[in-house]
Amino acid sequence: MAARKFDMIVIGAGPGGYVAAIRGAQLGLSVAIVEREHLGGICLNWGCIPTKALLRSAEVFHLMHRAKEFGLKADGIGYDLDAVVARSRGVARQLSGGIGHLMKKNKITVVMGAATLPAQGVVSVKTDKGVEDLAAPAIVLATGARARELPGLEADGDRVWTYKHALQPKRMPKDLLVIGSGAIGIEFASFYNTLGAKTTVVEVMDRILPVEDAEIAGFAKKQFVKQGMTILEKATVKKLDRAADKVTAHIEVGGKVETRVYDTVISAVGIVGNVEKLGLEDLGVRIDRTHVVTDDYCRTGVKGLYAIGDIAGAPWLAHKASHEGVMVAELIAGQHPHPIKPNSIAGCTYCHPQVASVGLTEEKAKAAGHAVKVGRFPFIGNGKAIALGESEGLIKTVFDANTGELLGAHMVGAEVTELIQGYVVGRTLETTEAELMETVFPHPTLSEMMHEAVLDAYGRALHM
Repeated sequence: MAARKFDMIVIGAGPGGYVAAIRGAQLGLSVAIVEREHLGGICLNWGCIPTKALLRSAEVFHLMHRAKEFGLKADGIGYDLDAVVARSRGVARQLSGGIGHLMKKNKITVVMGAATLPAQGVVSVKTDKGVEDLAAPAIVLATGARARELPGLEADGDRVWTYKHALQPKRMPKDLLVIGSGAIGIEFASFYNTLGAKTTVVEVMDRILPVEDAEIAGFAKKQFVKQGMTILEKATVKKLDRAADKVTAHIEVGGKVETRVYDTVISAVGIVGNVEKLGLEDLGVRIDRTHVVTDDYCRTGVKGLYAIGDIAGAPWLAHKASHEGVMVAELIAGQHPHPIKPNSIAGCTYCHPQVASVGLTEEKAKAAGHAVKVGRFPFIGNGKAIALGESEGLIKTVFDANTGELLGAHMVGAEVTELIQGYVVGRTLETTEAELMETVFPHPTLSEMMHEAVLDAYGRALHM
């Protein structure tokens, strides 16, 4: 049977893939999208969305315990873990179904199956009905990534979990070990700790949240410890001894190995790109540490073949993947889009307190040779934060002392994952401190702290 022909084929229906398909269709291209599991990919089904639903339940549970602070009464507070998980899965299903609607609306052909690339411009899809070939002059790889598993620390779904197991727990952990303190590890640690698990986080680097500004990470650590977490930094889990009802972890701290017993372990030690069994090496695609090497426009070096999202490397963020999808679709359609600027993409961690950042940390700005001006403003100085009962937090800004360029912004506290976008817009517009100082922020809002942090960098803070 002859291959069905399209202008563009997208492999993978996560945020980057389905957005690329939609944008291509908007621009008049005939588009097919191939997905082996779920429309929406990991983000909608097993990542961003369901974890945020779980964390929202934990946040409400936390607030219920604080009812007395707000003059309220709440007795017999508890939770139903199965119901919490069911809500999370329901949210994921709703959004995944919405992607199917968008595909139909934009007349995008959806082919469910496992794809390979037997030749340039050809995609072979193994479906439940057999094998079908598709052809297009432009192919976009958006196959995403999966949890990294280290030798000896592999998940078994019983006592040792990956994020997928943690999203559908068979039981509520009592003594939990989380290996890795990036966004995934800290979010699950925050969720289970809030619901009552005695939680320990082990991080091999010298601080938790290692990609964040050191001052912000340190502030977050103090809050986690105050909430009852045990944090072990510069520590390595060397081995896990598994039994029917427990896991004995051999943890090296300060050059000494000690053993600690847990009933559950979550491994969150990073991700690896889904590059296997696609036929990429035979096409001449360069792969570096499980990720496809691309240029600034996501081109792989093989004519007509692009790679976007997690498979194309850091930062591993759904919103980065989506914008790469738009850029690539516009490039394929003959337009002239701007390349993505990784340093202007915000990172958000939805633990309690939340953490958000964009641009250079103070340390990296100095290492890059910038003379810097740094501003800080604490939540305790903001009326809205106090009224919300959320007075623990900090906003930090980093400017180039000579040009006034906003080099970076870093936050920890309530709703900072929403606030950070103000600074993202500022960086995109190449705003300096002058424009930010002259901007009027509404009162009373948490956003006023963004203004004060800018003012503080130049010795002009008004409320501290």
